[in-house]
Amino acid sequence: MTKWTPKHEAPPPLEGNVVATITGGTIVWFVLFLVQLPFYGWYDDHGHLWWLWTCLAGGGLGLIGIWYVRAREAALRRTDRGGPAADGG
Repeated sequence: MTKWTPKHEAPPPLEGNVVATITGGTIVWFVLFLVQLPFYGWYDDHGHLWWLWTCLAGGGLGLIGIWYVRAREAALRRTDRGGPAADGG
């Protein structure tokens, strides 16, 4: 069998407002958690309590994601200005 080789070069990645995207997703996870919280007993009775904790985990991981993408954006801005990140330090 021959090795597959791509016929076209991969397109460059799309850059959008990553901070806003991650922040919006984090807000959605926390809203879903808060909406489900009053139904804690129902979820517990029907074995679906993990839905609640999944939303909370998504919100928590989203907070880490916000911190990460804000730090990344700041580093990219420093690099564009020729700051400390530009020389590897």
